[in-house]
Amino acid sequence: MDFAGKDKASYVKETFNAIAGRYDMMNSLMSLGMDKRWRRLAVQKVGAKPGMHILDVCCGTGQLSLELGRVVGLKGNVTGLDFSQKMLEVAEKSLLRTSNLGHIKFVQGNAMELPFPDHSFDGVTVGWGLRNLPDLRQGLREMVRTVKPGGKVVSLDMARPSLIGFKQAYWLYFEKLVPLMGKVWAKKASAYQYLHDSTREFPAQEELVRIFTECGLQEARFDNLAGGVVAIVSGAKSQ
Repeated sequence: MDFAGKDKASYVKETFNAIAGRYDMMNSLMSLGMDKRWRRLAVQKVGAKPGMHILDVCCGTGQLSLELGRVVGLKGNVTGLDFSQKMLEVAEKSLLRTSNLGHIKFVQGNAMELPFPDHSFDGVTVGWGLRNLPDLRQGLREMVRTVKPGGKVVSLDMARPSLIGFKQAYWLYFEKLVPLMGKVWAKKASAYQYLHDSTREFPAQEELVRIFTECGLQEARFDNLAGGVVAIVSGAKSQ
């Protein structure tokens, strides 16, 4: 993958800062509106309940954080962390339009070195973020470190469909049409070419389950969505 002479972290940060204002619109367009349902399923998978404290890593524009906030309620807390200031600015604007002001907060930080003590959260989510990390395993270990024993780590991200015919059409759409959509609506074709390239290099859901186990999570599993276009991968920290 070509990062235009930059390291991956710098390239990703600059890319997401550039598309922050149109990121949510593009997500809805690319997913045909299914992204909202996918986020709700991720919230269910992490086991969010009223009163819990959940960390949302690589929170971006905060859509998954807001969904978590609706479930944990006023007695719970959600912390959304991202290193893109522009994405966090969009998240803050979205937060102002909700009634969840008191128990959702957004912080700028590095997923490679989470600024939280061990065992701080009842659960950890990461939506479309693992493939952007410069070191996938280091990022997962940090999530495992900060979740409480028995808590879950849940990733919602692009995956690899396996159905013959469908998977070929999917990759053609992803390689040709998605960058074109990015050029037209987000004015940044290279950002959506990166989305294709990073998904190509990201471990398939079966491999990601093995990596979750390697990083200290038990009962790791994946659940395919939309025919395997997207997958939720989850695991629990040992008691």
